[in-house]
Amino acid sequence: MVRVRIAPSPTGIPHIGNTRTAYFNYLFAKHNKGKFIVRIEDTDRARLVIGAEKAIYEILQWLGIIWDEKYKQSERVEIYKKHAEQLLEKDLAYKDGEAIRFKMPKVGETAWDDLIGKKHISFKNETQEDFVILKSDGFPTYNFANVIDDHLMEITDVIRGEEFISSTPKHIQLYKAFGWVHPNFAHLPIILGPDKTKLSKRHGAKSVLDLRNDGYLKEALLNFMGLLGWSHPKEKELISLSEFIDAFDLKDVGTVAPVFDLQKLTWMNGEYIRMMDDKTLKTILTDFYKDDKEMMSFIKDNAKAMDLILGLAKTRMKTLREFENLVVYKAPELSTDEKNIAKSLLENFSAIKNWNKATILAGMKEVLKENKIKGNILYKIITGFETGLPLPESLEILGKQKTLGRIKSAINL
Repeated sequence: MVRVRIAPSPTGIPHIGNTRTAYFNYLFAKHNKGKFIVRIEDTDRARLVIGAEKAIYEILQWLGIIWDEKYKQSERVEIYKKHAEQLLEKDLAYKDGEAIRFKMPKVGETAWDDLIGKKHISFKNETQEDFVILKSDGFPTYNFANVIDDHLMEITDVIRGEEFISSTPKHIQLYKAFGWVHPNFAHLPIILGPDKTKLSKRHGAKSVLDLRNDGYLKEALLNFMGLLGWSHPKEKELISLSEFIDAFDLKDVGTVAPVFDLQKLTWMNGEYIRMMDDKTLKTILTDFYKDDKEMMSFIKDNAKAMDLILGLAKTRMKTLREFENLVVYKAPELSTDEKNIAKSLLENFSAIKNWNKATILAGMKEVLKENKIKGNILYKIITGFETGLPLPESLEILGKQKTLGRIKSAINL
C-alpha cells in the first residue's frame, strides 16, 4: 500500500508553498488508495513558534486535506536514542562531546532515480561530511529522525521540495547503515515569485489562513495549488478535488519551477464565486463576516435586498472581502467641483418619479454629459468607492430615499 507523509516543522506558519507539498502528497495517496500521514517534526526546540502546530492542522482541516494518521516527534525521543546507540555499537557513529555524529562513507557515490522527471541524481561521497544525528540536548536532528520515522511508519514515497535534494545522500546512507530499503524520492521544483526567485514573504507569500481571511475560497485555493507544477492531462484549469484525485500522477509534475501568480488565483476565486448558487454564497458570506458587526447588521437587516444584491455582486466579486466594498456605504470626501456634481445629481434624481434602473441610468447619463465627467465620480459620490456594483441596478434595490440621503451626506460632509 502507498503510504506518504508530510513532516512540517512548527517553527512558523507554513505559507502556500509548504501547503502545496502537503496537497500533492494527499492527492498521490488518495489516487493510489493509500494513506496520508502528518508528522510534526518538533525536535528543534529552540525555534518552536507558539500556535504554529495548531495552524498546520487548521490549514489542512479547512482545506479538507484530512490525514489518516498523525505523529509528533517530540513524543518519540526514546526511539531515536535507541537507534543512535545501534549505530554506535556498529561503529557507524561516534561521540562528539555530548552529541553523536554519523560516519558518512568517503568513497564511491550515493545515487537514486528521482520520480520527478525520472532524473538520475548522484553525489560523490568524498563531498559529504559526517553529521550530527543526536544533539547534546538529547533530541535528534531532522536528518536522523526523518529516516527512522519514514522506515518505522513504512513510508513508500517521499514527496518533498527540491531543497531537500542535498540532504538525500545522508538519508540514503542512514538507510544502508541500518540495512533498510529506502523509499522512492520525488523532489518537487520550488515555487518562485514573480521575479523568478524563491517565493517568500517579500513576494506577498501568505499562509492559507491569511488567504482565507482575505476572502479566498478553499475550492479555489485547492485548484490553484494543484496546478502549481502539475498539469491536468486534458489541460483543464477549473478542477474539483475529486477530479484532481482521479487524475493526479507524478509523471505529470513538471521539472520547471512554477511561478506564484496572485492574479491567477484571484481570477480563479472569482470564477468559483460565480459558479455558486446564491443561497450557498449567502451562507459563506454570513460565516465570513460573522465577526464584523457592520456587515452582519447589513446581512440580517436587509434580507430582501441581500437576495437581490447577491446576483449583482457575483458578477463583480473576485474575493469575499470585496463584498463589503460593494455594499457598504463610506461617506466620501469631495472636492468643490465634485460637490457641484453631487448637487446636479441630487437635483436630477429628485425629479425621477418612476424609480427603476432605466430611469436611474438615464439620469446618470444626463449628469455625465452635462458635467463632461466619467462614471467613477458618480460611484464615489454615491458609495464612497470609485468602482462597485452596477449603479442603476443597485440603486433600484437601495431605493430612492436612501440614495438621495447618501448624496446629501456627501454634499454636507
